[in-house]
Amino acid sequence: MIEAIFSIENLIEIVKTGGKLKTGVDVYNKKGRLLLEKNIIVDQVRPLEILQQAGIRSVPLNSMADGGLWDGEGNLIRVGTDGGIERVPPPVLKKLNLPGPASISRTPGDIEKRLLEIQEIKKETIQKYDAAKECLKKVLKQIRQTRGQFDVQTVESRVSDLVSFSVAADHPFPYMNREIFSYDDYLYQHSTNVCAIATAVLHRFNTNFSHTVDTFLTERRTNISGGVQGREEKKSGSFNYYYKDDLNEISLGFFLYDIGKAMVPERLLNKTSRLTGKEFEIIKRHSFEYGAKVLEENGIKNSVLNNIVQYHHAPLFENEERCYPLDKRWADIPLYVRICKLADIYDALVSKTSYKDALNQPEAITRLFRKYVKKDPMLQFVLHAFVKSVGLHPPGSIVYLKNGQMAYVLESRGPLVIPFTDNRENTLRVKPNPVDIGSMGSDPLWEIDHDRSIKNTREVYNLLPSYIKKIAMPAYLP
Repeated sequence: MIEAIFSIENLIEIVKTGGKLKTGVDVYNKKGRLLLEKNIIVDQVRPLEILQQAGIRSVPLNSMADGGLWDGEGNLIRVGTDGGIERVPPPVLKKLNLPGPASISRTPGDIEKRLLEIQEIKKETIQKYDAAKECLKKVLKQIRQTRGQFDVQTVESRVSDLVSFSVAADHPFPYMNREIFSYDDYLYQHSTNVCAIATAVLHRFNTNFSHTVDTFLTERRTNISGGVQGREEKKSGSFNYYYKDDLNEISLGFFLYDIGKAMVPERLLNKTSRLTGKEFEIIKRHSFEYGAKVLEENGIKNSVLNNIVQYHHAPLFENEERCYPLDKRWADIPLYVRICKLADIYDALVSKTSYKDALNQPEAITRLFRKYVKKDPMLQFVLHAFVKSVGLHPPGSIVYLKNGQMAYVLESRGPLVIPFTDNRENTLRVKPNPVDIGSMGSDPLWEIDHDRSIKNTREVYNLLPSYIKKIAMPAYLP
């Protein structure tokens, strides 16, 4: 039975303030695509924003299927007999035998279903990204042939499609193929990856920072107006750091950020040995000189695109090394450019090339975070959004547990992992139950061992059981 129907705006506001919900009802879009599974606990606003963007205005809750809505204090929010909203505290929940969020767990059947879902996401992701890479391949070819001209409208359409999919699929970049065969392949793929990663971070930053500022402004208005007006204004979300058109424009810049490399001699781009000082000076010109020239040749005078193309290698803190150009102070680099630079560095670290192996994602995130943490207050918001978007342990990454086992990360939250070796690194012959690391309390054996480095990708692939190989992130393909 449907206990109640809540507006998507109210649900977002409750989850923003620490609340949780479980629908007990599968939620689909108009095309019949499953957007939210009935057994999933929602404690982040992103899934609800996806529903909102799909045109869904309200969500039903089925208490008979363990559905429910809880506020940040753990109180059950429900509709009373008089039609008003009631909040039932946790002790009463037990008497009524209704499940609180902590009592809901995943069954083996849920995991099997999730593995199948990942396979489907992976297929669709590869199709979308291959189309985007093919578009960029044509663009770079056009630029090389015409010394600067390319079909801008086709790029805008392709980026719009890629971004819409990435947002709707809640940032599926862990399923992108990372097997590189030449520098050209790397360039097409890297730019597509950076666009997807940076867009996810941008949306996360925009939501979190806008909410933080809006909450501060609401509290100020509440103090001035006596309370009522301030609380009403909070619902409107009056402050937005970036608006929708801004976000779309910035994502286009993320896709084209390295476009100046089409003007760099291919012998330098494909060189696998160390660049000489003179050669590196030529490579550096791809941003502030060649990239800027390509935009000018196509009549693109957009300041957002120009900033991203010219300054994605600029310093993010004082005296940061190997940065260029240096005609702007680090504090004057726009936040969207900083996001692009972080995404560029991260994807380069986790991508396999002809001259280096890929880093495991947790190691790459840790390296990035250590370099830029505590450098600048606004950069901290960006870093927080980056870690939340990518996840310290992204789906598809491999970790060591302190009990000596290796595990595959199924979901970032927790994280939820599937151990696939014993403590001697022999592949398990039986399929184990997944482990929610976050629910294991203080048991040190079930903590992630951050001091151990993961083996190279080929060795990892050889250890994976067949049911994980089917959905494993392509970085672990031989």
